[in-house]
Amino acid sequence: MTSFEIRAYPFDKKAVEVLPDSDQRYSNWPAVYTLRNQGSIYVGESGNVAGRLRQHLASGFKDGLQHVQIVLDDTFNKSAALDLEAFLIQYLSGDSKYSLLNRNKGIVDGDYYNKDEYRQTFRQIFDELREQGLFERTLPEIENDDLFKLSPFKALTPEQSLAVESILRGFLEEGARPGTQGPIVVQGDPGTGKTVVAVYLMKLLIDIATAGDADLDTSMDDNDARFAEFFTAKNREKLANLSIGLVIPQQSLRATVEEVFKKTPYLEGSMVLDPFSTGAAEQHFDVLVVDEAHRLNRRANQPSAMQNTRFAQINHKLFGNDDSAHTQWDWIKAKSTHQILFLDRAQSVRPADLPASTWDEVVSVAREQSRHHRLHSQLRVRGGRGYIEYVRAILRSEAPRPQGFPGYEIAMFSDFREMHEKIRAKDAEHGLSRLVAGYAWKWVSKKDSEAKDIELDGYGLQWNRTAKDWINSKTSLNEVGSIHTVQGYDLNYAGVLIGPDLRYDEVQQRIVFSRDNYFDTKGKENNPRLGITYSDEDLLEYVTNIYSVLLTRAIRGTYVYVCDPPLRRHFSKFFVSAESVAPSRADLVHRRNLDISHPVSQLQEAE
Repeated sequence: MTSFEIRAYPFDKKAVEVLPDSDQRYSNWPAVYTLRNQGSIYVGESGNVAGRLRQHLASGFKDGLQHVQIVLDDTFNKSAALDLEAFLIQYLSGDSKYSLLNRNKGIVDGDYYNKDEYRQTFRQIFDELREQGLFERTLPEIENDDLFKLSPFKALTPEQSLAVESILRGFLEEGARPGTQGPIVVQGDPGTGKTVVAVYLMKLLIDIATAGDADLDTSMDDNDARFAEFFTAKNREKLANLSIGLVIPQQSLRATVEEVFKKTPYLEGSMVLDPFSTGAAEQHFDVLVVDEAHRLNRRANQPSAMQNTRFAQINHKLFGNDDSAHTQWDWIKAKSTHQILFLDRAQSVRPADLPASTWDEVVSVAREQSRHHRLHSQLRVRGGRGYIEYVRAILRSEAPRPQGFPGYEIAMFSDFREMHEKIRAKDAEHGLSRLVAGYAWKWVSKKDSEAKDIELDGYGLQWNRTAKDWINSKTSLNEVGSIHTVQGYDLNYAGVLIGPDLRYDEVQQRIVFSRDNYFDTKGKENNPRLGITYSDEDLLEYVTNIYSVLLTRAIRGTYVYVCDPPLRRHFSKFFVSAESVAPSRADLVHRRNLDISHPVSQLQEAE
């Protein structure tokens, strides 16, 4: 039996003035409310909701909003009300039916008594609000959407919040001495939320810079928000007319974040940049935030002749020459006063990426100047940080103790079709389940649309047909994604094909690289301009980085298919065989829907 109520009123003086007379909880009890019109919505929380609504009316802060919905619950305390406010803000921003008017003053994923029970109530509140038309999509549909995953209204972990607060405080204090220190660096493994923090910072800086007087009024909402103290007239003046950009080297992730910015008030799609447009820009930026900074390039043969020409043109424009030493990182420094970098050196996947030595120096300087921040908490993979370290150790040819990870499904397949069917079943059950692979097969379908690129065990599929937002494309479930379509994204389940570009040398007892079976031209070519010739050992590091990225994309589980027989035997020490895992009811139902033979008794037992 539910204990909450959702009451609706017109947002006008007459209705608000009589609220305390109708229920004493309106003036002395934690409550959450929404204010909205046809296209915009605001979410607030107060222990005196009637008084707060009167303040809104008197200030003109929410002029144009017409409807009030108030959520009351006799079990609410202050912590629960704040958590519900954060919950609704996050899901409204991810649903995108309404334009969310809240400023980003800091939603922190804090703990409190009976939080899990309250969260169950919140889901019931969501369902009722959805029935009333406040949401268009279901919770799982919103949770699987990139607008939700990359929303600047995400609840930050205490670790992320501490990093944001430290960066913001230092940045505001340094405003009087621009350029006197090196870049701010945030490092973290896959799934620690680097992109979320980057987007969050962008929104927070812009919100402070564009805050209205009502946003700075301490008598209004958000006194309990983590970053409310930064919303002052002095800080607004410091950040006035702030010129800021978010640089993302990868095309697919950049296009996705651009869509998020287009749908977020006070942010614009034009703020999301690639390295070339940054270097060629006429304006000088106050701040450049660089996500996936490990993918910035040095002077190397680019994917197209046009990009090679542009590289030289930008070098001449910025430095007066096309010295081979100039890199895209040099462009970033030349075009901005302040730089905030998010990176993970273990995710560098091509020789054209800046070398580890460059980032070692940058990180060293950041540490010396107390401008280095490390994210440890694993937010993507339910197997936790232990799973990330386990995968990386295996790919380094180490021999970690074989183990499982509670709440995280890992299995090894010996049949390509069966792994695809497993992924299809998981997609039907949870969504966002895809096949991905290393670049160990030629991309013949680019010239022959009917050809199969990857054929194994008498079963064939094509590479991804699009590079932009492939994961959400209509055909992606029946294709195989490359590293360039999935780096930076979350999946629920990943089926990873480890191709013949990696082999296991049973004499040396180590993983080795097979150049003849690696078909990313830009991933293995030498760099005569810089006088660099890449050995197989050099390229092994990039290729194992690729597989490390692919094996750590999934939230709920990872499946593996290994082509090289000795490597398959080696991996079988660390990944349980799929044949030894009993099929779930969802798997059996999916097989039946596909008219695949199975014993009826198995389905009955699963039920």
